[in-house]
Amino acid sequence: MNMAPPTSGPADRCSPPAAPPLLEVRGLEHRYADGTLALAGVDLRLERGERLGLVGPNGAGKSTLLLHLNGVLAPTAGTVRLGGRLLAPDWLPEVRRRVGLVFQDPDDMLFTTRVEDDVAFGPLHLGLPEQEVARRTEEALAAVGMQAVRERAPHHLSLGEKRAVAIACVLAMRPEVLVLDEPSSNLDPRGRRNLVALLGRLVPTLVLASHDLELVLALCDRVAVLDGGRVVADGPARAILGDEPLMLAHGLERPHSLTPHQGAGHHHSPGR
Repeated sequence: MNMAPPTSGPADRCSPPAAPPLLEVRGLEHRYADGTLALAGVDLRLERGERLGLVGPNGAGKSTLLLHLNGVLAPTAGTVRLGGRLLAPDWLPEVRRRVGLVFQDPDDMLFTTRVEDDVAFGPLHLGLPEQEVARRTEEALAAVGMQAVRERAPHHLSLGEKRAVAIACVLAMRPEVLVLDEPSSNLDPRGRRNLVALLGRLVPTLVLASHDLELVLALCDRVAVLDGGRVVADGPARAILGDEPLMLAHGLERPHSLTPHQGAGHHHSPGR
């Protein structure tokens, strides 16, 4: 008896599962030792190629959230995943290579007597060959335009130069995402312009926490508003930042470069 070959059903034609987001935060809570609840259930996803701005009033939880993205802080509750894998102590060195965090104060990252040695420090401690360390150091310094200061002591640099070198230290590790905390604070106008130009041409995936909303608008295509340790709004940068009632409700002001009619079309979730 001849049997007709089975036909392919819908299950046989299923598409492969979608790749996980680059970073995924779910139900993230963090309580400091003094009892302060800094994060109260944050849900956030970052896809490869996104440039995300985090904004909110003082004490909203922005810096605390950034410190969870590469495992500097561990959650009180909830999870952080990188490429679908839960952050855990057994692979934190790899996490910190892939998620490059630039602290608000560059002096926290610069500790040797030569700029070049600071930039080389990370690749050197990855166990890379000397030639590869030198190549990465040169490329990172070139990327931020700091080749001319390679022999100088970091403490002799201007604040803007220190910021650029701190970014070079992270770039030398070849991160998948660059995470910055208040990168424009205390910069003069020229230093700020240089920073915007620098970040605009670097790695495509970026998380930027800042009170400088014009900087966020210039560099980010998406914005999440944090307040009280929660994400209260998340959407296109111009829509979120142009929503004056939303900005005022959370201790912020609409950037001067945006007009009032540009505040529509985002998801607003005050109870989230």
